[in-house]
Amino acid sequence: MALLNYLTTNHFDFGAIARLPKEMARLGVSRPLIATDKGIVGAGLLARITDQIEDGAALPVFDRTPSNPTEVAVMEAVDLYSAEKCDGVIALGGGSAMDLGKAVALIAGSGGPLERFDPAQKGTRNMTKVAPVIAVPTTSGTGSEVSVGIIIIMKDGRKATFAGPKLIPQSAICDPELTLGLPPHLTAATGMDAITHCIEAFLSPMVNPPADGVALDGLWRAWRALPAAVENGEDREARWNMMMASTEGAMAFIKGLGAVHSMSHSAGRLPDLNLHHGTLNAVLLPPVLRFNAPGQEERYERLRQAMGLQPGADIAAALEDYNRTIGMPKNLAEMGLTADRVGALVPFAVSDLATRTNARPIGAEDFEALYREML
Repeated sequence: MALLNYLTTNHFDFGAIARLPKEMARLGVSRPLIATDKGIVGAGLLARITDQIEDGAALPVFDRTPSNPTEVAVMEAVDLYSAEKCDGVIALGGGSAMDLGKAVALIAGSGGPLERFDPAQKGTRNMTKVAPVIAVPTTSGTGSEVSVGIIIIMKDGRKATFAGPKLIPQSAICDPELTLGLPPHLTAATGMDAITHCIEAFLSPMVNPPADGVALDGLWRAWRALPAAVENGEDREARWNMMMASTEGAMAFIKGLGAVHSMSHSAGRLPDLNLHHGTLNAVLLPPVLRFNAPGQEERYERLRQAMGLQPGADIAAALEDYNRTIGMPKNLAEMGLTADRVGALVPFAVSDLATRTNARPIGAEDFEALYREML
C-alpha cells in the first residue's frame, strides 16, 4: 500500500524570511532557541534572522553545530534550551543545523536519550511530542526543512537516521536570498546532495507516483541550475531553482533513498576526516548507478529525459562529467579515504536505513567493491 504524506507549511520565495514573526505567533513560540553554526553567524545570516524578531538579539543561540551533527552537540543544545526556558526552535543553516535543531525539539518534547527513537528498534512510536520547529535553510541540498528524518552521529560512532512524521518541521521558510553568495564549492556539494536525493528517491522500489513526479521535477531543475549557481553565486534564478530542487528532493525521499546514502553515511561518520555529505554523494553516485542499472531500463530512461540526455546515454558517465564541471573530487582517495578503512565502513553501510530501499538488493561484498572502485 502506498503512503502519500506531505505535511509541511512552506513559505517559499525571495523575501520569505519576513514571515518569521507571523510563523512564530502561529505556532505559539515566543522564546525560541536558534540552532545554527559559527559559519552562519560569521556570514551575517544570524543577524538577518534576529532583525526580523522583536528583541531578537536577546534570543539564546546555539552556534556549535558540527558539520556532521553529533549526539554530544545535541545534548549540549538541549541543556541550553532547558536553561533558557525555550518554547521552540528556529533551525537556521544547512542540513546539519536543521537536523540538530529537530533533534533538540524531539528531546524537548518526548524526552531522551536519542537512542529511544531509533527506527531500527521501532523507536518511532516513542516520538510522542516534538517542540515547534521553524526551519530556515541557508543552503540548497538536504531539504531537511520538509523531511521526516534527522541524521546524527551517536556516541557509539554510528551515523544514525531517525525518521517519523513528527520530525517534519511545522514551518519552513525557504528564502533563496539567504543562499546568494554561497561559495562555489559549497554550492556544488550541497547541490549534488539535492540531485542525489531526487535520483535515489525516484529509483526506490517503494510505490509513490506523486513522489516520483516531484523527484523528476527537482532533478530537472537542479541539473540545469546548479552549474549556473556555481559559476555565479548571485544568479537569482539559479538560486531559486536550486532551493526548490532541494525541497523537492526531500519531499520525494519519503519513498526512501539508496546505497549512495548508505555509503555516504558510513564514511561521513569518520571524525578525523569530517567528510562532507554532499561531496561524498557526488563521488559515489556514478558507481552506484552502474550497480543499480540491471532491470531499471524504463526508470533510467525517465532520468535521462529529466536530465536532458540522449536516449540510451550513459547516466553515470554524464554525472562524472558533470562533477568535473562543478569541481567535485574524482574519487574518495582525493577526499582522504584510504583502502585500509574500507573494511570498517562496510558493516555500517549494510545496516544503514537507506540500504533497505536501494533500487536493487545490495550486500556487504557489493559495498566493499564499490568503495574500492572509488579509491
